[in-house]
Amino acid sequence: MDESRRHAIAFLEKEIKTYLALSLFLSKRGIKADLRLGEKKVLISPAFYKERMKEAKKVVHELRKTK
Repeated sequence: MDESRRHAIAFLEKEIKTYLALSLFLSKRGIKADLRLGEKKVLISPAFYKERMKEAKKVVHELRKTK
């Protein structure tokens, strides 16, 4: 595995840990925060971060699988 893939995997693994922490925090507190994206207002919830974790795990798996 080349160096760039190793760095990408390390970055994504840190992201997964961050998403997990945010998801746990938001679910325990029952917090739902509003976030502005351009002119849209979106709701941030634990499910949002859980989806991001799934996506990041898929990318990590794909990066490790390919040579």
